[in-house]
Formats: sequence, C-alpha cells, structure tokens
Amino acid sequence: MKYKNKNSKIKNFPRFKNFPSLKDLESLVAIILFAGLTSCSGGKTTENETESEHHHSEEIELTVKQMETVGIELGRVEMKNLNSVLRANGELVLAPQNKADVNSLVPGIIRQINVLEGVSVRRGQVLATLENLEIVKMQENYLSAYQDFMLSKSEYERQKGLSENNAGAGKNLEQASAKYQADRARFLSVEKQLEQLNINTENLKNGKIVTQIPVIAPISGVVGEIRIKTGSYVDMQTVLMDITDNSQLHCDLHIFEKDLSKVAAGQKVEIALTNQNGKTATGVVYSVNKSFEPNSSSVIVHVKIDKTADLIPGMYVTALINLGNQTVEAVPESAVANAEGKKFIFVVADEKEDEVHFSKTEVITGAAELGFVEIKPMETLPQNAKIITKGAFYVMSMIGDEAGHEH
Repeated sequence: MKYKNKNSKIKNFPRFKNFPSLKDLESLVAIILFAGLTSCSGGKTTENETESEHHHSEEIELTVKQMETVGIELGRVEMKNLNSVLRANGELVLAPQNKADVNSLVPGIIRQINVLEGVSVRRGQVLATLENLEIVKMQENYLSAYQDFMLSKSEYERQKGLSENNAGAGKNLEQASAKYQADRARFLSVEKQLEQLNINTENLKNGKIVTQIPVIAPISGVVGEIRIKTGSYVDMQTVLMDITDNSQLHCDLHIFEKDLSKVAAGQKVEIALTNQNGKTATGVVYSVNKSFEPNSSSVIVHVKIDKTADLIPGMYVTALINLGNQTVEAVPESAVANAEGKKFIFVVADEKEDEVHFSKTEVITGAAELGFVEIKPMETLPQNAKIITKGAFYVMSMIGDEAGHEH
C-alpha cells in the first residue's frame, strides 16, 4: 500500500475487550500481514513532496498481492430493493377538540369545587357549583311562560275544534293560533336557556326552584390547572379550569421538502421520546399537511399513536417512518468503513496490471437488510464505478496507521 509516507509504523491495532475471539485474531493477523506487505512495497517520497501532502492525500495504492493477502474484493454499487426508513423530529400534540377551557355561562360566586388537579373526569360530570340569584328570576320567567303557553294551547285547540264543526268564527281561530305560536316560542326560548345552565326543567315544573347551578365538564379527560377557589367571583370570561384528553394524543413530525414525496398515509412509525430514557411508542401516519410551516421549509405530518398512556403534550420525539421497500443504491456492509464518526467507501480511481489506486469517499448510510446497506455518497461517483466490496475495514485501518505516524 502506498499512502505517500513509506516510513510510518503501525500504531493503532484493533483493541479487543478481554480475550480475543478466533475471528478477532484472524483480523489482527491479516492487518499485520497487510502492514508488512505495505512496509515492504516500493515507492518513495520525492523531494518535492511536502509534509502537508503526505498527511492529506486521499489517494490509496494497493498491489494485487496485498489485496489477495487480506481478501479484498472489488465490485460495483448495486440497486437493491431495501426496506427503507426516514428519520424525522417532532413533538406530541393534542387536537383542539381534545382540550377545553371550563367557563360559566353566567356570572356568580363559586360555592363548591368537586375535583382536584390531575384527576380524570367524564363528560357531563359536575366540576363545581356556582350561585347566582339572577337565575331565580329566569326560573320565574320560565314558569310564567309555561303557564301562558299551556293556556294559549288549550284555547287554540278549542277554537280549532269549533271551526272544524262550523261552530266558531274564523277570526277567533286565527287570533288563538297567533297567540299560541308566540307563547310557544317564548316558552321554548326560556326553557333552552335553563337547559344550557343545567337546570332540570321537569323539577322546576314541580316547584323546585334552585339558587345554585352546576358547572359541567365539556369533555372527558384530565383536569389541568384549577384557577378558582371557593368564594371566588367569576364571570363569563373567567376560565375556571382546563381539561385535556390525552387518549387522543398524536405526534406532529417535521418533514423537509426533499423527503415529502416519500411520506404517505398508512405508513408505520416508530417513535422514541427524546428525553425519556429510551421510552418508545408506535403509530401510523394518518395525514400530511398541504402547506409549509411559517419560516420553515418543513411540512407537518400527523401520526396517530397506538398507546398514549403516560404521554404528555409537548414531549419531543425522534421518529422513524417506515417507507416500505424502495430501490436504492446499496453496497455490502463490508464495503463501508467507519472513521471519526463518519462512514466511507473506497472507489477505484485507476486500475493497473499489478496495482489499484483508490479514493476514499464519504457516504451517508440508510436502510440495511440481508447484508446490504443503502448509501448516499457525499459526492457524485463515476458511472459504473468499481469499489471495494469486501475488506474496507483493513484499508481504513492502514490509513489510520499511516496518518498517525509523522516524520
């Protein structure tokens, strides 16, 4: 192997924990043989080469004998049908219909609070009671309207019967009908107001007038902050407390424009909670927004979560969207070498009778399946380029040894 500096010594052998396995020993022996061949190979540094060129050159030269010794094989980047995933970040959110502020439709004094923060409540449950003497007047109006309605209804039915028997004047029927319709409308209007205040009108007809009204939970969920206390005066703008239904929690993921075409409803998603020590959840994509987020090149993708127990709105997540099988550029896993947190492949730059020149190319890896891994080269590869498909680990090890020894 020629990597500009021919006088360097091997410094960085693989570090094995405990006693090395047979496979580890074989790898170590291969590297030692590879290094020996490299140190004995020809080629000298010219006087015009600077120390900077020695250290930064990306060209690697291997003889055919060296490649045969450690089992380096050549091949090409292939198109493989792999099960691909897309990584995205986001957060847990609630839809507007799954969170509610609790208000009163009339002003009054809070006489009783029946719940605590953090407890679960069901829709229609009494959360508190409020006292307002004005509701007594509303109930009196209701009883009066009810009496007027019943009297006008009776008169209308009487005039209608006379008219059918040709015993009454048509004008009397018209007047009775008009009064009946007016009294009925007034009665139904007052009745609807009392129903909105959760006052039982059937009890009221039996003479049971109340001075306190219940404050009812508008949705089922968990009580959040309670902003009142017994004796507080509230009006219609006062938020008494809030309720959230976390069973309907979903995940909003930010997908950038270049990946938007890959995402569709129905795709399965694996979700990891960023700050929850590896806690995970699963879900499925159910909709994709049709507009970009303000001041961003991302689009929101909504994911329905299978189980939302112990999850809270606002938690940050990292998600993997299963894109299904896709045809992508792929290489054998043994073609990819790691160094300093990055991943590389070795591309044939020049091939001679007894030696091969390689260039190191950084790649981003994706889906891995059946011994192959998806790659996205950081620079355009030559058409039908040959690469090292087996033994990239050895070559990267030798590069590290050469680069680590300076003269």
